[in-house]
Amino acid sequence: MAFFNMTIAEASQQMANGSMRCVDETGRALSLIDAADAGLHAFLSVNNNGALRRAEALDNLPVSEKKKLPLFGIPIAIKDNICTKDIPTTCGSKMLENFVPPYDATVVEALQNAGAVIVGKTNMDEFAMGSSTESSAFGKTHNPAGKNHIPGGSSGGSAAAVASGMVPAALGSDTGGSIRQPCSHCGCAGLKPTYGRVSRYGLVAFASSLDQIGPIASDVRDIGRLLEAISVADERDSTNARKPYRDDPSYYSTDIPNLKIGLPREYFGEGLSETVRRPLAALLDRMKGCGAETVDVSLPNVNYAVATYYIICTAEASSNLARYDGVKYGHRSTAASMLGDLYTQSREEGFGNEVKRRIMIGTYVLSSGYYDAYYLKAARVRTLIARDFEQAFTACDVIMSPVAPTPAFRIGEKTSDPLQMYLTDIYTVSANLAGIPGISVPAGRSPEGLPIGVQFMARQWHEGTLLKAAFAAQQLSQ
Repeated sequence: MAFFNMTIAEASQQMANGSMRCVDETGRALSLIDAADAGLHAFLSVNNNGALRRAEALDNLPVSEKKKLPLFGIPIAIKDNICTKDIPTTCGSKMLENFVPPYDATVVEALQNAGAVIVGKTNMDEFAMGSSTESSAFGKTHNPAGKNHIPGGSSGGSAAAVASGMVPAALGSDTGGSIRQPCSHCGCAGLKPTYGRVSRYGLVAFASSLDQIGPIASDVRDIGRLLEAISVADERDSTNARKPYRDDPSYYSTDIPNLKIGLPREYFGEGLSETVRRPLAALLDRMKGCGAETVDVSLPNVNYAVATYYIICTAEASSNLARYDGVKYGHRSTAASMLGDLYTQSREEGFGNEVKRRIMIGTYVLSSGYYDAYYLKAARVRTLIARDFEQAFTACDVIMSPVAPTPAFRIGEKTSDPLQMYLTDIYTVSANLAGIPGISVPAGRSPEGLPIGVQFMARQWHEGTLLKAAFAAQQLSQ
């Protein structure tokens, strides 16, 4: 279900011309959230008054100014680990339950500079640690395609908000598949850009060398427009490469002659369900009918990707979350009488089980005597995985793969087995380790009616090629 029956660019143009009013579309989004979110719990907070004031101010701009804004009047939801001035940013955690940032993240500034309206903050796995949005301290999000199924994670709230039609677009963050996997499970499109393309300033850190903010929307063309808006150069983020993306209408066509699609043998073997394999095979045949070529490629070290990812991400999480000590900001225990007790009790009360688990694993792999055996070895394997992708892209333009081994599983099905939960990221974590862009787009549905996504990955800074393949795939799957 799409919020508009047109692209974001077309809707923005109509609002700028006066055919539609920003305040009406913002009001419609807020009404839809009010009516539908009780059954989904995609939102943690809704910016009712602020959004309507913003929409009214946009409507009062001169027409000449309206036409300069590429996202004029577009209601957008923001994942709750991206800072928004005067709007709560909780990261789905009791640790930050009452935190209201005094500043906007760079991506939020960029959206507002482009004319967007921020309507609310979406639910997520606590501190983005999870694959199902079940670890949120404020309750689970449900999949719009099947209320008893998970929406994916950690950006499950953003994906559910877009897929249910409550908003036309949202931002998520992706550390190991946290945009692509929920978009696959909910039935919308989601992009993890090249690492460094989008500023991380104002993103609450999970794993700093892996995290990247990206857009979620119903249409791949909207993804390109959103990426252009948020990929601004930013000196406040030392990892920002200052390489803004420029969208091009030529990317959006089903005419894909000589597009070389790499098929990694490691991604289509044991462990992939037939429910996912069948629609991907049918889509590939349709893309070949439009001129695409297929190439067999190999990623020999990708079998170590999940282990490598969970060593690196937990180590970085252990370091990043050390700042939550009950002193500077965040939850502070009222039961402690000594400083040491304040640290331990604040963290015990503020963090959930999954966050505690990852902090302990990360502290262990960084500890004296284990650093070389685990973290250093994982860093070396990460380099090998990146080299595998570099080699594969000498033979193809994009790599096609599943997003997840199965459609969305039922709520509660994997919460008692963390290792099974971690393995759901098997097809997505490699893009983060290699720093390359990846996108998920709808490719079909299971016999139960659950969405199934397909993933495309491209070499660094080639989001245009990626969007070209993704747009063709989305059109051919409809």
